[in-house]
Amino acid sequence: MKKYVIIVAGGKGLRMGGEVPKQFLPIGGKPVLMRTVEAFYQTDAETGIVLVLPQEQQSYWKNLCCQYDFRIPYILADGGCTRFHSARNGLQVIPDEDSDSLIAVHDGVRPFVSPRVIQECFEAATRWGAVVPVLDMVDSVRQLSEDGSSMAVDRSCLKLVQTPQTFRADILKNAYRQEFTERFTDDASVVEASGVSVALVSGNRENIKITTPFDLKIAEALLKE
Repeated sequence: MKKYVIIVAGGKGLRMGGEVPKQFLPIGGKPVLMRTVEAFYQTDAETGIVLVLPQEQQSYWKNLCCQYDFRIPYILADGGCTRFHSARNGLQVIPDEDSDSLIAVHDGVRPFVSPRVIQECFEAATRWGAVVPVLDMVDSVRQLSEDGSSMAVDRSCLKLVQTPQTFRADILKNAYRQEFTERFTDDASVVEASGVSVALVSGNRENIKITTPFDLKIAEALLKE
């Protein structure tokens, strides 16, 4: 069964406070996005990689590939105005005849996803059709009310969602035929809105999403390990 991963990297890096988008910032001497692509290629070199970047960032990325002699094969797709539209653009470059394939969608700024998580997500999607990796909550959680008050929430009923969110191709492509709404915060929410249930597998704690300068410090520490 053919496997694909759509790596969505459309961030502008505003929370980093700099001009360089976060996916291009170096960790351990190499851009974040390259490390993310490598995570999938090193797990299974046969996985088709679709990289989604805004058009205005593509020449910069290609220059980085030359600078770092980055040779992993991928298909480039244009980013959209939202993550939903970026993921849909990535889906459009995957042939319709591969309808029985598996498609993972992954954040470009999550370079520390483990091979175990990648493999388990693909295996679980084969069985259930739709799956997301999650972590248990370790902090206490409170829910705000409209009047400004708050109440404790049972954290055992909550999970932290990661990527790669992985699906059978027919399920994911059908889901992305829907019109966009603000309720679509990730691929799982799009798939659920199409009437398909989503299963859960265990993620890995190191699979952080790098969005702030503090995250970069954590990333550097993880690389040193």
